[in-house]
Amino acid sequence: MSDAQPVISCRNVWKLYGPKPEAYFATKKPSASFADMQRDGYIAAVRDVSLDIGKSEMLVVMGLSGSGKSTLVRCLSRLIDITGGTVLVDGEDIAKMDERALIDLRRRKMGMVFQSFGLLPHRSVLDNVAFPLEMRGQDRHTRRDRALEVIELVGLKGREDHFPRELSGGQQQRVGIARSLAIEPDIWFLDEPFSALDPLIRREMQDEFLRLKRILGKTSVFITHDFDEALRLADRIAIMKDGAIEQCDTPDQIVLHPATPYVAKFTEEIEKSRVIRARSMARPGTADGQTLTADATLHMLARQIASDPRSLIPVGESDGRVIGVLDREAALDILFGASA
Repeated sequence: MSDAQPVISCRNVWKLYGPKPEAYFATKKPSASFADMQRDGYIAAVRDVSLDIGKSEMLVVMGLSGSGKSTLVRCLSRLIDITGGTVLVDGEDIAKMDERALIDLRRRKMGMVFQSFGLLPHRSVLDNVAFPLEMRGQDRHTRRDRALEVIELVGLKGREDHFPRELSGGQQQRVGIARSLAIEPDIWFLDEPFSALDPLIRREMQDEFLRLKRILGKTSVFITHDFDEALRLADRIAIMKDGAIEQCDTPDQIVLHPATPYVAKFTEEIEKSRVIRARSMARPGTADGQTLTADATLHMLARQIASDPRSLIPVGESDGRVIGVLDREAALDILFGASA
């Protein structure tokens, strides 16, 4: 992430559920463990989370059911109020916003897509997509033009007059995505948007999402419990357990260097060569001859690495600039397993 001011920044964020969470937090938070809180009748849905999310970054938050990932995203958008800490959006503390300012922030800057499509059954695709613009008070002509634009963007041109019952699950989810894009949000929150879809449609929606990501460059927070989905979509992955973030890093680094045994369990079944890119294994140094493409995975480079006799192979950007060298033996260990 760049040194520019993050779009979203949270520091030491807590969300407790219980009889008097603010009072309990004020007296017990620094010393109470997760188990202690449970014994006292409190659930720490989010525990001491600090992270920054940069402009145009895709942060995927993942974890098992009950890990706190959905609660965290609701804290970032202030759909629920935090118990402690701060959440800044473009440098502004959203906990200090009054209701009017918060509603304005969501209408201007935030798009949200959830697992349940939440479409209005009595409205056409066009009217569903235009609905948030109607709530803004935009005139009929303006909101129709914008709705038609995003309907085409998500690949539903020609289905403007269909009703939700006439669409497949994947098409309904596209309507939900189009509706969230209609307001042209700077920030996009997506809470397991594809989990209700069958595997084939889910893969198609991931492809569609990657295409939209390239075109639109939104700052996005995407929740999933599927590690393969996280690896495919993320710039960075935050893995949560019991309300806390165990590790937040790039997919390459999480697979190469899991920070905790819990994170390691997520990665143990992953074919690492399909995730790790030459860039992440490059170390300072120089070498002559043909280079490996920095952004290619080891799986994509397997034949080239296996047939190259050099112990250190240069890694280069698309413009030809060499950024370092790759240890051939270390790469072969990942590709084919470490030798005994």
